[in-house]
Amino acid sequence: MSLAERLQSLFVAVAALAGLGAGLALPIGPAAEHVVLPALLVMLTAVFVQMDAAHVGEVRRARTVVVASLVLNFVFTPALAWALGAGLLGGEPDLRIGLLLLLVTPCTDWYLVFTAMARGHTGIAAALLPVNLVLQLLLLPVYVLLLGGEAAMVDAGTLAESVLLVLVVPLALALLLRWASARFKGEDWRERYVVAPAGNVVLPLLYAAVFAMFAWQARTVLEHAADLLALLLPLAVFFVVLPLVSVGLSRLLRLPAAQKVTLTMTATARNSPIALAIAVAAFPDRPLIAVALVVGPLLELPVLALLAQLVRVRDPHAEETARR
Repeated sequence: MSLAERLQSLFVAVAALAGLGAGLALPIGPAAEHVVLPALLVMLTAVFVQMDAAHVGEVRRARTVVVASLVLNFVFTPALAWALGAGLLGGEPDLRIGLLLLLVTPCTDWYLVFTAMARGHTGIAAALLPVNLVLQLLLLPVYVLLLGGEAAMVDAGTLAESVLLVLVVPLALALLLRWASARFKGEDWRERYVVAPAGNVVLPLLYAAVFAMFAWQARTVLEHAADLLALLLPLAVFFVVLPLVSVGLSRLLRLPAAQKVTLTMTATARNSPIALAIAVAAFPDRPLIAVALVVGPLLELPVLALLAQLVRVRDPHAEETARR
């Protein structure tokens, strides 16, 4: 894991504070508004370019951990997200929707890094990436409309269009770019000149989007600073409950150590960039939803770093056995 990745939470916080200061001191809000969504769309295209669908075949080798992961991510977590929102944010509809968007979108990028750090089964983790992406693409509108209830206040058509714009278009562009570069230049050229550079632009684009978001909505953040603090408790509960449930389920299913790590990471890590992009596209008149989504990574990334050390495979032999 690179230094930049280790310090991602810090850089997100710095980008948010810098954007907040710039938005309050300078009249850049209207211009910043037009930066947020394009930066996120380019960032997601770069994330998807790095995704190799060939890994999907790995799911056949570990059906138990795959099924457990799908149940945790797409049944247990949405139910928990709804309960946390209804129980702790009942009077804040925008924060409830922001929390829901964050928690029902499993991670499709950095959980791989933390899985590798903890000596998890990276093959299964990579195989779960496209599966998680497709399922959240299909189910996210359902979750928002069903679990969001009156707090959602958005019609199905608008939400579907936003998911199409934010997920399907970048995914299609990424797949086209991967295919065309390999077809006309070869796989080695694609890895060197397409995939590797794509990995280098993801974090800068995320920071640019966060900076622009806070510069655009500086007044909103200032007015609702106390409200945003209310997100810390439900997020803390989530990031305690999911690892405990994942580890407990792993023991119940008698999963090998490396697969336990993989299950824990994929069930805990969330996809804040995708959730942020959808919030900006689907709820343009409710900026607090998008602003709330920036709080998630500030807590999530330190939690994942700590978790990687707590569940790390200690016996290399056990790790190797689990990979067979």
